[in-house]
Amino acid sequence: MYDKTPILMHIHFIAVGGAIMHQLAITSKQKGYVASGSDDEIADPAKTNLENAGLLPDKPGWHPEKITKDLDAVILGMHAREDNPELLRAQELQIPIYSFPEYIYNHSRNKKRVVIAGSHGKTTTTSMVMHVLREQGMDFDYLVGAKIDGFDYSVRLTDAPVIILEGDEYPASALEKKPKIHFYHPDVAVLTGIAWDHINVFPTYDIYFDQFRIFLEKMEKTGTLIYNAEDREVVRLIEEENPSLKLLPYATPHYHQRQGQVLLPTDHGDIALNIFGMHNLQNLEAARKVCNSLGVSNVDFYRAIRSFHGAARRLEKIKDSESLVVFRDFAHAPSKLKATLEAVREQYPGHVLVAAFELHTFSSLSMAFLKQYANSMDACDCGAVFYSQHALMLKKLPAIPPALVKSSFENNNLQVFEESAALHHWISGQIEEAEKPVCLLLMSSGTFEGMPLDFDSQRQNHVS
Repeated sequence: MYDKTPILMHIHFIAVGGAIMHQLAITSKQKGYVASGSDDEIADPAKTNLENAGLLPDKPGWHPEKITKDLDAVILGMHAREDNPELLRAQELQIPIYSFPEYIYNHSRNKKRVVIAGSHGKTTTTSMVMHVLREQGMDFDYLVGAKIDGFDYSVRLTDAPVIILEGDEYPASALEKKPKIHFYHPDVAVLTGIAWDHINVFPTYDIYFDQFRIFLEKMEKTGTLIYNAEDREVVRLIEEENPSLKLLPYATPHYHQRQGQVLLPTDHGDIALNIFGMHNLQNLEAARKVCNSLGVSNVDFYRAIRSFHGAARRLEKIKDSESLVVFRDFAHAPSKLKATLEAVREQYPGHVLVAAFELHTFSSLSMAFLKQYANSMDACDCGAVFYSQHALMLKKLPAIPPALVKSSFENNNLQVFEESAALHHWISGQIEEAEKPVCLLLMSSGTFEGMPLDFDSQRQNHVS
């Protein structure tokens, strides 16, 4: 293989239109590197961001002539295939090729690396840490999988002494099929939970579970592991591995509610939060322990976390009126789906909870995986599951009978839809017919095939 030196000045990004890749290109240019990129299709916001940074390719497509010996490295995006013409040319010229997690590690090998990993809660926990550190005026780099208030981009690479990384377990690239979390070698790590996902990559639960075992093995030997002591599989991993790390367990903190607001008791009085749900309070505890490890006191942490409102599409409130509250959430794994519904149910006990969930990921659209969703939507009053033939076709998966979807959830009251217009009509009907205020929860890593989210209520006079 190539000698992958961390000293890079002229970098080319293959598949530069990706959500993370385009921001890596921009932050690399800001750092002083010469950056270029290619992609066969670039959509907004990447297109506008690249154009504003002077990095938008002149024309779409793959152009092997861009790959010359003048390049110090090529960064290979997740969505580039092994037969990509630019990749083949880079291999021919023996130019060092990095997946983006390798690139980030090489950039940050002299920093203190904090990696938030696990099957759920990564984005929110990472966002909380970033929010608090910014409020404390600390200098840090980061990578996070969502838009966070107060941050222009989701990636920052500078000379800061610390980097905060959301680490997912999906393969790094077409060449490096190991999970991204295997490349970061953290000094401090969080393990939020383990629940089977990405069935297309990890066909059995045991294979998936082992990725987190390897993650622990690749941590710095003097590292700190902050882990969810309420997750049975995480605890099992710790007990089996007995890692020679500093172990810091966390659990859901005590809390209470007053007039719809979550209050967190502390040694310095109650702290009013803008988030809710047991899973988010677990995330908060993990973030607190990370911030403590970086020198932030509990007093300063609680002072800063009061103004945290969440990450984009993570229980994001998009409408709030007397008769209708609407949230959208990125939930797609069964454990996250269940936790999100239970959190909203607890927060809005006097509302009719209407929930719509889109099967959109490869795992969720796999017939062998569907049974993992059993009883995951039982907390709602009216529930619907949506999936499209278009999504199945793109993922080259066979058609799924609606009856199989319904039986897999083991909830006879669920409705199943294959057309977004029909789903929109059903949701509107549930809102209008409800005798009480409605809380609508829209859960998907996609867009419900472009379904408009213009739900409203014309029945205010019927709601006391």
